[in-house]
Amino acid sequence: MESLDKTINSYLDVWLGPRDPRVKGWLLLDNYTPTFIFSVFYLLIVWLGPKYMQNKQPFSCRGILVVYNLGLTLLSLYMFYELLTGVWEGGYNFFCQDTHSGGEADMKIVRVLWWYYLSKLIEFMDTFFFILRKNSYQITVLHVYHHATMLNIWWFVMNWVPCGHSYFGATLNSFIHVLMYSYYGLSAIPAMRPYLWWKKYITQGQLTQFVLTIFQTSCGVVWPCAFPMGWLYFQISYMISLIILFTNFYIQTYKKKASSKRKEYQNGSTATVNGYTNSFSSLENNVKQRKQRMD
Repeated sequence: MESLDKTINSYLDVWLGPRDPRVKGWLLLDNYTPTFIFSVFYLLIVWLGPKYMQNKQPFSCRGILVVYNLGLTLLSLYMFYELLTGVWEGGYNFFCQDTHSGGEADMKIVRVLWWYYLSKLIEFMDTFFFILRKNSYQITVLHVYHHATMLNIWWFVMNWVPCGHSYFGATLNSFIHVLMYSYYGLSAIPAMRPYLWWKKYITQGQLTQFVLTIFQTSCGVVWPCAFPMGWLYFQISYMISLIILFTNFYIQTYKKKASSKRKEYQNGSTATVNGYTNSFSSLENNVKQRKQRMD
């Protein structure tokens, strides 16, 4: 394993240049092999997990879901706050910020972004909970692509550009994750579900985040500083891929379903629409079904 790590490191150093010495010796950062193994393990679970659960009863996971989502909500809130204060203390330039001009604030950003990298490993549990609860329909191409790539991308970011212009996307994403994981944590409590109204706006916020990140990253291309140009082009490309996938998800999830529900209503269907029905008998049946449902 040690010889493999040395070989991989030598190739990466040739391709990408010298690493940032400030993260030398940090957990999981010296060698790419652990991050790669975690990613392969994740993809194997995505492939084999649903097959293993096929003939088994789904797990509720309600209690651990509340704790898990609350933990990620608090971690995201911590990262968002620390990134904001670090950017303020370092006098970061919105248009382009290199990785060595913020003084002590740079190290604050580096430390927070290491937690951000680690959070991408923790978030693999999102998929594992879907599998355990037999919600395999939620394991989409977008879901797997996003989770599998982010951990790997941020390993490279942490080794070569762990602060400076890298802060912006992580700051926005941390804020979105405060909203997202608080929603999922509360939705694990059945009594709270009728009061949760912001799921649709989370996806809109994610799309807004990607557009803003492209704009801010493009500023570094138009008004360059010492931040490596190749990283800026890569980030723009990756954000475009996410916009395409998230837009497709939004259309499939909200636009087409809304259109289908309107047609059902116009045709006199008694199907449930957004938790309500167009007949008293159907409403009564729906209430009975809810009482019998085991979460």
